[in-house]
Amino acid sequence: MSAIAVTIAGSDSGGGAGIQADLKAFSALGVYGASVITALTAQNTKGVSAIQDVPPLFVADQMDAVFSDLKVDAVKVGMLSQPEVIDVLATKLAEYNVTRLVLDPVMVATSGDVLLQSSAVSSLKQRLFPLAMMITPNMQEAAFLLDQPLAASREDMRQQALALLDLGAQRVLLKGGHGVDETCDDLFLTREVERWYSAPRYKTQNTHGTGCTLSSAIAAGLAKGLELEDAIGEAKKYISQAIRAADTLDVGEGHGPVHHFHEFWPK
Repeated sequence: MSAIAVTIAGSDSGGGAGIQADLKAFSALGVYGASVITALTAQNTKGVSAIQDVPPLFVADQMDAVFSDLKVDAVKVGMLSQPEVIDVLATKLAEYNVTRLVLDPVMVATSGDVLLQSSAVSSLKQRLFPLAMMITPNMQEAAFLLDQPLAASREDMRQQALALLDLGAQRVLLKGGHGVDETCDDLFLTREVERWYSAPRYKTQNTHGTGCTLSSAIAAGLAKGLELEDAIGEAKKYISQAIRAADTLDVGEGHGPVHHFHEFWPK
């Protein structure tokens, strides 16, 4: 049987993040990708110029179309800009008994543009955190969710990850990409397990879509039958190499994308 993953997220017209990044990551990792689009963005490497929300009922229609036909092995959830969509999504995820769910609480684009309405934050915590196998906030998103300063140390990251568990998350992968150390350290935390995943920090401005790609790569691993911690490890290796190869692409004038197909395109 073909491994199938679904991304539920916003569309990035520039192709570097969101639905487009997720589908590229699925494909690069040998997983068939389907999608449910929650929002449309007019976006390129320099920023987001407009957002058009998809009506909640049409999000439900997409969910029904995909899940009634495809045998879905894992789901990644990304940009959700409005509380009404979150409510519909939570209902449908429960209806289709989705358990292998990776939730990336996308709030701010690499360019700094805000992607999540403030009114949707409480809905995200209350409705989706308990349903997700794991949430994958970056340091900025964790600070925003907790109304705290940006973590400045590993211990700060640990305390913030614990606080996210207290908000209802089952497991947290707190990503350290916004840190300043020579390595990029991500913390996986549950009530029983603490594990750090480290990789070299590559100096490049071409990091657009990094968070989307990592979370979708984890979902791809789950779709292929990997245990969660193994899926995280494989996804960490993949995104690290995609960032390392990002400067071999020449895309746009701002924050360019990571190289999803670094293993397949000519060097």
